[in-house]
Amino acid sequence: MLKIEDLTVEVNGKTLLRDVNLEVKKGYTNVLFGPNGAGKTALMRTIMGFSEYKIVKGHILFNEEDITGLPVDERARRGLGIMMQRPPDMSGIKLKDLVRVASKGKKNPETLAEDLGMEHFLDRDVNVGFSGGEIKRSELLQLAAQDPDLYLLDEPESGVDLVSIEQVGTTIKELLDEGLNCPGERCERGKSALIITHTGRILDYVKADRGYILCNGTVMCSGNPMKMLDEIKKKGYEECIKCRLMM
Repeated sequence: MLKIEDLTVEVNGKTLLRDVNLEVKKGYTNVLFGPNGAGKTALMRTIMGFSEYKIVKGHILFNEEDITGLPVDERARRGLGIMMQRPPDMSGIKLKDLVRVASKGKKNPETLAEDLGMEHFLDRDVNVGFSGGEIKRSELLQLAAQDPDLYLLDEPESGVDLVSIEQVGTTIKELLDEGLNCPGERCERGKSALIITHTGRILDYVKADRGYILCNGTVMCSGNPMKMLDEIKKKGYEECIKCRLMM
């Protein structure tokens, strides 16, 4: 569903990503690990098409279409949706109106909000005065309304307390499992996802198929996400960097 080929990205003349290769198959959930400042958020925003991220080399393919030059709105129309780590406050815009627009009027904001315990927030300005957990639930509410084919989730567990993380994690699992199909040994989810996780806590609720480690703006290695997380907890990211340098 998503294929990134030799992607190099600059912001204000500074290279943030270099020769990144990564893919997400249809119905798969992949996770992206990496230390602070590695370029994970930059990659997410580049995939979504944020204009300040200049692609100087490489391509982004979505459903076999080259979307490298498309603006954000066209990518959203094609089925890309993003949860930002810290989205902006939107004074003067009611959450229910944003949800209604995101769903193109096809879904009832009240019904969607009930599942996330957000029904009392619908008449409030988007994110204004929200706690960390409330912001994450607001983002998920908007994504549920948009109903994208590929979810880009930037640290969904960040700034979330222990009570909210269960609700956030369970909701993400439900969104990805929509249209779940089990024709053989492996069940194929109805949706695909690329998730940035710093702590790995989201993997207590969402089963990941493949992991990538991004360090110094490039993908160092990929493999079984749970094994990778165990190694990161034991040895940090330096071990992966050493292995890459020895290749």
